[in-house]
Amino acid sequence: MKKHNFSAGPCILPESVLQKASEAIVNFNNDNLSLIEISHRSKPFVDVMENARSLALELLGLENKGYKALFLHGGASTQFLMTAYNLLNKKAAYLNTGTWSDKAIKEAKLFGEIVEVASSKDKNFNYIPKGYKIPTDVDYFHCTSNNTIFGTQIKNFPEFNGVNVCDMSSDIFSRQLDFSKFDLIYAGAQKNMGPAGTTLVIIKEEILGKVNRAIPSMLDYKVHIDKDSMFNTPAVFPIYVSMLTLEWLKELGGIPFIEKVNNQKATLLYNEIDRNPLFKGYAAKEDRSHMNATFNLVDHSLTETFDTMWKEAQINGLNGHRSVGGYRASMYNALPLFSVQALVDVMQELERKA
Repeated sequence: MKKHNFSAGPCILPESVLQKASEAIVNFNNDNLSLIEISHRSKPFVDVMENARSLALELLGLENKGYKALFLHGGASTQFLMTAYNLLNKKAAYLNTGTWSDKAIKEAKLFGEIVEVASSKDKNFNYIPKGYKIPTDVDYFHCTSNNTIFGTQIKNFPEFNGVNVCDMSSDIFSRQLDFSKFDLIYAGAQKNMGPAGTTLVIIKEEILGKVNRAIPSMLDYKVHIDKDSMFNTPAVFPIYVSMLTLEWLKELGGIPFIEKVNNQKATLLYNEIDRNPLFKGYAAKEDRSHMNATFNLVDHSLTETFDTMWKEAQINGLNGHRSVGGYRASMYNALPLFSVQALVDVMQELERKA
């Protein structure tokens, strides 16, 4: 039996996707060649790339709305740089809700003035700031939709009439949003799409070409758009697995379906955290992430016992990030409800023993 995988990333993937991907490694399209040894310019892989890009736009409801989908290298961390390189002329506004937005701010400062409109650093990022104002004279506003380390998630995005940029690495395709309110969305694949090695970028073409600087080819969104995301050799296997995962999601019923499942999982776990006197949540209740639940034991003397119990229950990846400690249960799209129930059962068993 496979372990219950709560790993924060690289994360759990659907069993059917893993099976198809493993078969493609040996024999792709019944052509007696491996997926990872065929030319990325060959029709079989060009079809994969086109299908993956098309599915991304379709699932987000952005087809025929002026957006392009790209699969690029370098993780979301390179997008911290590319966003500013392509969009920042003089000044940009950033919301600081954790480690990743902090890193994005650091990179953007290389290109212009950064206005940090609000930050939750004062409470070690355990909440999402509210009631802040975004200056009207900025080139764009940047936020991070979900914070894996601290277990917080933006529930209501601010209204801003300028260019909106969002790092959705850890909750893309997990909940319904009006994605057309964003002009640029980026997400590392290794949370809800596929293995590490590629990053999805969704970009509205009309926002490009407005900075005064020369942009190196590899960092220029327009170059990648013009080359259909094939300017250089793409990450063939991660893109293929991402395509399979997007197909899996579409067959289930898309984002509306998976959002209901994700709500069930989050409700089940958070209800137990709040009910069980041995546990306490980390993030502010109104800002709790449906992807990453952060919590701790009230009595740390029970740590060894609890750790032994959840490991014996075939649970994997529950340890919290060093910045927070405690525990973190990552409940990405492919994690089944019964895995969350398995964790809840262990928490209740600990309560009976204590």
